[in-house]
Parts: sequence; structure tokens; C-alpha cells
Amino acid sequence: MDRTTRPLVIVGAFSASLVIGLVLLLWTFGGLKSVATPAAIGGPFQLTDQGGQTVTEKNMEGHPTLIFFGFTHCPDVCPTSLFEISEVLKALGKDADRVNAYFISVDPERDTAAAMKDYLSSFDPHLEGLTGNPEQVAKVISEYRVYAKKVPLKDGDYTMDHTALIYLMDRDGKFVSPFNLNRKPEEAAAELKHYL
Repeated sequence: MDRTTRPLVIVGAFSASLVIGLVLLLWTFGGLKSVATPAAIGGPFQLTDQGGQTVTEKNMEGHPTLIFFGFTHCPDVCPTSLFEISEVLKALGKDADRVNAYFISVDPERDTAAAMKDYLSSFDPHLEGLTGNPEQVAKVISEYRVYAKKVPLKDGDYTMDHTALIYLMDRDGKFVSPFNLNRKPEEAAAELKHYL
């Protein structure tokens, strides 16, 4: 071994032992488990649909569920996403009756049950709009790891910045993955049928 490679070998051996030591330390104190486990998405909630009926996480049981968080004053992302979800539900045909599709408001201040009912009249009738008081909405936003923030506008009004994912939950109400709408509605419907 020549003089130039010897220091590299020593540094490499030291680095490897440092990594192994750190992994063992994390494993010993249970830290490795929490590092490797993804954050849970979902949980118990109680909201009201556009018809004034109470909806909880129990309503999801036995059916795959699509969930989108947004608000009725949203200028572009929300109506586009709800239209795309509507197209998937249409492509499902009669199987759409076996799927839950929830539009959960991140703006409870303006999104009453009546406002949700009026807004959703333009989309597939299977779509349910869910809202609640600020505490109920904050709880479900937290459980689903949703980013939502009120952004003031110059005229004294406000808009909402928010996560624009569609969540796919299985028949047990467990998070599967973000649901991809960037494809033909028939293809998205075919994937959803696997969870029926």
C-alpha cells in the first residue's frame, strides 16, 4: 500500500465505522424504527356534508375513498381537480356507487354546508362536500398532513394556499397513495376498481 492510498483507506474505514455505530445507536434506542416508518395519514374526524348530515371516518369503511382538500373560492386548481374526479366517477359507471369521493374544505369560514351544496352542483353527484367548524377542519387537516394557509389579498379579501393531492384510501380507511389524475379517466377508473 503506497502513501497516497493509505490515508484514504483510514478515512474510509473510519467513515464506515461511524455509519455502523450510528445505525446501531438508533436501533438500540428505537430511533431507527421511527426514522424508517412513514408518517400516518388519516384518522378519526367528524364533519358535515352538503346535505347537513354528519360524516366520520366510519363512513369510509368498506369502500375505497378519494379525498381532495380545497375551497369553494378557489380559482383554478380545485375546480379542475373536481372536474377530473367527476370524469373518473363517470368512467366507473355503476361502480361509482361503491366509491366515496370527498371534497373537504380548508376554508370553514366561508364554506358552509349550503355553500358546498351550491358549489358541487356543477360536478358529479357522487362528490360529497365536507366542512365543519374551524376546530373540526383543523383536526382533519392535521391528520391528513395537509398544508393550508390563509393568504390576505389587497382588497381585504383572502385566498387559501393548500395541498393539491388527491388521497386514495382503501376499504379500511388506510392511506394507499396519492391518486394520479394525469391520465385518461378510464385508466384511473380501472385502478380504482382494484380497491372495490
